[in-house]
This record gives sequence, C-alpha cells and structure tokens, in this order.
Amino acid sequence: MFNKILIANRGEIACRVIKTARRMGIRTVAVYSEADANARHVRLADEAVLLGPAAARESYLVADKIIDACKRTGAQAVHPGYGFLSENEEFAEALAANGIAFIGPPASAIRAMGSKSEAKKLMGAAHVPLTPGYHGDDQTPALLHAEADKIGYPVLIKAAAGGGGKGMRLVEKSEDFPDALASCKREAISSFGDDHVLIEKYITKPRHIEIQVFADTHGNCVYLFERDCSVQRRHQKVLEEAPAPGMTEARRREMGEAAVAAAKAVGYVGAGTVEFIANQDGTFYFMEMNTRLQVEHPVTEMITGQDLVEWQLRVAAGQPLPLRQEQLEIRGHALEARIYAEDANKGFLPATGRLIRLAPPAESLNVRVDTGVEEGDEITPFYDPMIAKLIVWDETRDGALARMRKALADYQVAGLTTNIDFLSRLVACPAFAGADLDTGLIERQREFLFPAIQPAPRDALLVATVGELLWEQHEAKAAARQSGDPHSPWHARDGWRMNLSAARTISFKDGETLVDVQVRYRRDHWEISLAGQPSMARGKKLDGDHFAVELDDRRLIASVVAVDDKRSVFLQGATYTLLRDDPLHRVDAGDSHGGGLTAPMPGKVVALLAQPGQKVEKGTPLLIVEAMKMEHTITAPAAGTVKAFCYAAGEQVTDGALLLEFEGQD
Repeated sequence: MFNKILIANRGEIACRVIKTARRMGIRTVAVYSEADANARHVRLADEAVLLGPAAARESYLVADKIIDACKRTGAQAVHPGYGFLSENEEFAEALAANGIAFIGPPASAIRAMGSKSEAKKLMGAAHVPLTPGYHGDDQTPALLHAEADKIGYPVLIKAAAGGGGKGMRLVEKSEDFPDALASCKREAISSFGDDHVLIEKYITKPRHIEIQVFADTHGNCVYLFERDCSVQRRHQKVLEEAPAPGMTEARRREMGEAAVAAAKAVGYVGAGTVEFIANQDGTFYFMEMNTRLQVEHPVTEMITGQDLVEWQLRVAAGQPLPLRQEQLEIRGHALEARIYAEDANKGFLPATGRLIRLAPPAESLNVRVDTGVEEGDEITPFYDPMIAKLIVWDETRDGALARMRKALADYQVAGLTTNIDFLSRLVACPAFAGADLDTGLIERQREFLFPAIQPAPRDALLVATVGELLWEQHEAKAAARQSGDPHSPWHARDGWRMNLSAARTISFKDGETLVDVQVRYRRDHWEISLAGQPSMARGKKLDGDHFAVELDDRRLIASVVAVDDKRSVFLQGATYTLLRDDPLHRVDAGDSHGGGLTAPMPGKVVALLAQPGQKVEKGTPLLIVEAMKMEHTITAPAAGTVKAFCYAAGEQVTDGALLLEFEGQD
C-alpha cells in the first residue's frame, strides 16, 4: 500500500479522499491555486503545494506542475478526484512515465471511453445496447444537420469529449439546429479543448440510470448496483438515489452485466460508471462511461457499506477487489442532494460570496455531509459553486425521503443564495416522492417547484424584529463593559421613559414591499404590532445567532444572520430574506442605474447576438456570458432597442458590470 498520495483536485472530493487516506494511515499532499490558499482541503492535508493562479488552466490543469509536486513531496500515487485531469489519458501516461501510480484506469481505457463516438463503436462490438445516432468523424455543420434531420427530432447534440452536462444541447426542430450546434461547439472547446460532437435521438421521458463498476489487475470485475440520476437541470444532476426505484432483480442483473461487459471491452481497472438512458418500459441504451469516481458515489457506499475510495487505493496498489459479486448486497435506500450556491428562480444562475453562516445538519449513521468549505470560506467564480453533498440513508425510500426533508430543513446557509429551498420543494414534490422519474421532471413540475414568490409570513417578520432588539441589547451590554461606567442607565436599551413607554418603528424590505413594524417597550416584554395586529413578544439569546422567541402563547427557536442590511431568518425549516430599511438612507428608485443590462456575475462575453440600433422583442437573446464553465444567455427584459454594447466578445466582465445600453419601448 502507498505511504503518501497526492490529490490532484480541490473542494469536497479532495476532502473526501483525505478522509479515507487518513483512516488507512496514508499521508496526503494537497495542491492548490492562489484562490484556494486557505481552502479546507489545504487545511486538512498533511502538506500542500501551490500550483499557480486561480484559473484552472494555469493551476489544476497543468500536469507538469502536479508531477513536479509529486517528486518534491515524495508522493507515490495521484488520486485525480473528478473533473480537471481525472479523465486525461496524457496525464495518466505522464505519471506512469515518471514512476508515479495513477489511482484510476489505464490510459488506454480513458482514451477508449474519452471520445463518446469511439466508445459507441466499442460498445456496439461488445453487444451493449446503443441509442440511434451519428457518431462519425465528419464534423461538417451541413452534414451534422442532415444527420440530425435523418435521425428525427428531438435530437441531442453532445460534445464527444464532454461530461458533467457541459457541451450538450437539446434541439426540438430543424431550424434551431445551426445555432444550437454553434453554441455546443463553443462550450465544448472552452470546457474540453475539443469541439467534436455526436448526435443522438432524444428519448422522450427517459430515466438516467448508471451502474457502478470496479475492476482490478487480476481479471476481476464487479458491479455495485445502480444509481438513479434522472433529476437534472441543464443536463446536470441535482438529486441521486440508490437503488433505482422500480428496478427488478432481473433488470438490475441485465444492466449490471452489460456494464461489466463494457468495462471488460476496454481492459478497465479501478472505479468506473457506465451510464444508461432507460425508457419507462425498462429498455436501456448505453450513453457513456465515466472513467473516474462519480460525484454521487456516496449513495452507493451507503447501500453497500463499502468505501469506494479505499477500493480505489487498494486496486491501484495492485491488490485484488475486496469482494466478489455474490458477496455484494443492497441494504436500505440512500439519497444525495447537491447543495449549490445558485439561484434556482433565475435559471439556476451560479452565485458567489462569503459563507457568513454555514451550519449543516448533524452527521450520524443516517446523515452524511461531504463538503469542501467551512463557515467563513468563499465561493469564488473560478470553480464549480458546489457547497456540499447531503446524503441520507434509511431502511426504505420513504424513510430516506423523510430524513432528507428534515436534513434540508436543518441546513442553514447565509451570505449567498443557495438551492436549499428548491431542493426542499423537490423532495416534497408528489412526482418525485411517488418515483415518477425522468430527466424532464423539473420542467414538467415547474408549477410546483417554482411557485410565485410569497411575502414573508408574519412570524418571520416578528422574529426578525425580535432579532434586531436582542442584537441592540447585546451591543449595548458589550459597549457598557468597555466603558468607564458599565452600570450607567444610558447604556440601557429597555425603552425606559419618565411617563410613557417608548415606541419606535423598525422597517424591513420584503422583496419590493416596505414593511413597518411598530414596537412599544413594556416592563418585561415588547408589544410588536404588524398591520395593526399586536403581539406580546419576549426574546432570549441562546448561542451564536440562535435565540428563543415567545410570541403571545407560543415559543419558537430561530436564527437571524445579519450581513450589512441583509437579514437571513431561519425559522421552522424555512429561510426568509429581508433587508433592514433605514429611512435616512433610502434612495429614490429614479436615481438607480437604468437603461442597461448588467452582468449577473463575473465571467467572459463569448458572443454578441444583436446589433446596436436593433429593435427587439421581450426575451430576445442579446449576448452570451460564460461563467463557471457554463453559458448564460442575457435576454431583452422588454420590447425595446439595443443602443450599444459595452464589451466585445472575449472580454472579461465583473459582477454588476454594464453589459449593454438598452432603451425600453414606451
């Protein structure tokens, strides 16, 4: 077994590998970019090596720097995690040439499966079922268009070297094909350095089911059952579970054996995932093989009781697989939710910022949290905006669903926008709860998953008000302790007056609505009135920003996190965002910046889709910004005229930068 390994990755997967290595007595070396100098994986590893600037192409993607780090630290093997260089055959070959073990498959297997078109040919020869499509080398746009017309719409354009949902476009009709192809190729060359694409028939209401396979250097190969990854947005997985609902033993065996055949066809070694598109009737087609550990591997670990990273390390060290196929069994049901910094209500737009509060649910035998960040860390625009993976397990799927709902309700994040509320609606969605699964679930359940924004409830506003009052008291006591006269009545914040009790107004912005809350100080409580309805309120600070609130005859436990004027209210499993309004600092709406569209986050302009002076309708695509390796189309907010673009294609933009001048139609 290895004494020291280097982890050529970052974030939660690097932390995940460190956890197992530490348990096995293996020392770890982290690598990091300048943006990750204080990252959690750097803090956890035994030692760490700086690779270079924040951009991945100058740090995590530079193979020579990683090999040099191995030599400098004496690392005997490299675990690539997922993404970055994990499926790069040149990297695997370079490691071998330098006498460093690659904790992954041989370069030949990566090469065989790295091209989706070549992989299809190999799978056909191995008698693995294939989806109808075009996988040829001729990439002439006219020929690709003709092949798509021949296959019949809808079709899916996919980057041959792609993965992670990037470089994929669904095309519903022939006239949309040229623009979709151009966009797909742009994203493919940006993400993978290769714009080769293939075209496949798009299966209506498909399920995405993948099989975890493992092979060693002694000729053994097994499958560790299946995962259902059907719930996706932008072709990227959101929720995964194991085993797949409705899977029969016969179908499981058939798919497992097909996956093993696929692995053997390329001389596979290590952990891999064979992904299938399945019809609702149970028939299935090979989609691709990921020659690495998957993001969703924890659900397989939870139902099998196996540590897949340990398996990887043992196989890479030349040991046989720990178990034979007949020794593997499924126990219970597991779900994984990906906690992202993103705004689901804005097309899952990635978010950046500091994690002012990060309080995950308590871990146990039933709840697991894999994360690469801690409270106070920052989600930057340079990498994937994942905060954590939340994994739950129970004896039954219904039990696992209940645990996931509770765990999401207990997850508290403040400082940036997350998808936690969206995930909570998703696991409560009748279609998901009833296992009515397909890759279009989010779109077909849009009304349930994206309800109209509702005003904050009365309790949230009252709790926010009590939070302000308690914070003022806390600050006053701290100031008193530091003063020359700590017992002076001038430090008190009890609203005492000579004759009448004091009264004041505390105001919040709830969305665009200004809400005034009237507060009257009584001897041992506050009288808080909202919309003319009074409540008797008391509050007691517990720990941190937690406090107990008494509202009339009810007692609630809540948290309010303040960041500048923003208040994140955590109450009864829900999060409400309010802005503390100061009448002295109100700005007339007419003074705000208008007449233009701004960048939703830092990124690069990759294409201008309109001309200055052009009149457009609401929703017309105007330009494309690439951020966090994804393309985001900026559209016209209303009918009007494009006055001027502020940036050219290829230029970088900062968060909030004016992208174009736009004049709305009167």
